[in-house]
Amino acid sequence: MKKALKIASQALLGGALVFFGPGCKDFLEEPDRSNFTPENYFTKPEHAESVVNAIYESLRPVTGGGFNGAPWMMLEFATGLANTELGQAQSSINIRNLVNNSDNEYGNTYWVSSYRGIGNANLAIAKIPGIAMDEAVKKKSLGEARFLRAYFYYNLVRIFGKIPLITQPVGLDSPELYPSPATEEAVYNLIVEDLLVAESSELPLVDPRGRASLGAVKSLLSSVYLTMAGFPLEKGPEYYQKAADKANEVIASNQYSLFASYDDLHSVARKNTGEHLFMVQFAPVILPSNWQTSIIPYNQGISAYSDETGAIFANKEFVESYAAGDKRAEEKQFYYRTFTLSDNRARTVDLGGYYLFKHFDTDAHLTTTSSGLNWPLMRYAELLLIYAEAANEVAGPSAPAYEAVNKIRRRAKLPELAGLGQQPLREAIWRERWHELSFENKTWFDMARLRKAFNVTTKSFEPFVGHRFSYGPTLQQKELLFPIPTAEIRNNKNLVQNPGY
Repeated sequence: MKKALKIASQALLGGALVFFGPGCKDFLEEPDRSNFTPENYFTKPEHAESVVNAIYESLRPVTGGGFNGAPWMMLEFATGLANTELGQAQSSINIRNLVNNSDNEYGNTYWVSSYRGIGNANLAIAKIPGIAMDEAVKKKSLGEARFLRAYFYYNLVRIFGKIPLITQPVGLDSPELYPSPATEEAVYNLIVEDLLVAESSELPLVDPRGRASLGAVKSLLSSVYLTMAGFPLEKGPEYYQKAADKANEVIASNQYSLFASYDDLHSVARKNTGEHLFMVQFAPVILPSNWQTSIIPYNQGISAYSDETGAIFANKEFVESYAAGDKRAEEKQFYYRTFTLSDNRARTVDLGGYYLFKHFDTDAHLTTTSSGLNWPLMRYAELLLIYAEAANEVAGPSAPAYEAVNKIRRRAKLPELAGLGQQPLREAIWRERWHELSFENKTWFDMARLRKAFNVTTKSFEPFVGHRFSYGPTLQQKELLFPIPTAEIRNNKNLVQNPGY
């Protein structure tokens, strides 16, 4: 990662990472070989490795935590299923109350970090082909870059809608420095193209190092096809079939499986294995994850961490919407409401709310205060649910579709689904997505692509627009997208703010 930081003379302009152009040479009175440019840097295999590593780094900024909340919470508060005790986290509160605006720091972090990743991916895709290196390694490096560029664009287009589509390195003298937004379909077409190239780049099916694997590529492509079948593109049955086929390729490989225990979902020892298809990588002390203080109650003295922010926890009504007997809603499975005190581990207290146990690093809270827990981006459970939903949309209930969703239900100790029509099975699969993938940044994306919201009282689905959160606010059309950050609108006059903001 240090090598990645040595790709110097870079600037973030309009959200894209670019090398300074030739005009900056005037500032130098003599050559300085410690300052790299695209012309003199990309010459060795190590340089290819460093620029690809730099793309991965852009996955981390949205996973943070602290007394101002964290960007990943943006997608949770927008569902109406989360709460906070952190009164100073104005970004969280505005989103939760549906009074969000373009000054929100969470949205800005998504925009800037994603375009930084895209900028480095563009550099990798443009420059690695010219490096003399092992051809198989080169192909894999380009596959990783394509996969990661697709991932960043997939987030951006779903969050912000029409966005700039940048596919080449951008310098200060580039005409693309202030790009106009592309259509959503154009962005999705690039995403698919990138993933198809990545799929043919001979990546390993599983990669325990946590780098992009063929399993991750196929899984992301199945998710993209599922979204393209729904809103806003509404490509329908053909893309549901594509989603089902791609998901089934991963299922049929028999290289991934559900963990037997939910504890494994937040086990440092089990990261990048089993159920985990792709994760953001962290290491204790060296590069620790930093959301642990956000998922514990505010100043109740249960953790070895000195900061206890209560930044996010689950709404009571949502946790109580799980079916009776659902193991996921039991204590210390997906949620927790009791814990011991840090100054007296023999004493257990009721915390008064449902906090997030699926992201909880027990060792870090009890002793180390340095978490090496990874952040999950895709799980095999999600892939099974993609297959079940897509297959049901194509041909109605079938034995393979039932088996995919029932694997999830069997682990949750719930009765298996059987004998349902297409519509009842459709909603049953959606409920499994809401309950299984909760607080993993999936639910709001589902709401947007389906134009549906989950009523925690009736346990049924209703139109997105007009859906009333259990605590009062009502969703409007504008909430189907987030506002483009103020700084981007100010700096790039070609951008158009999303309606309603």
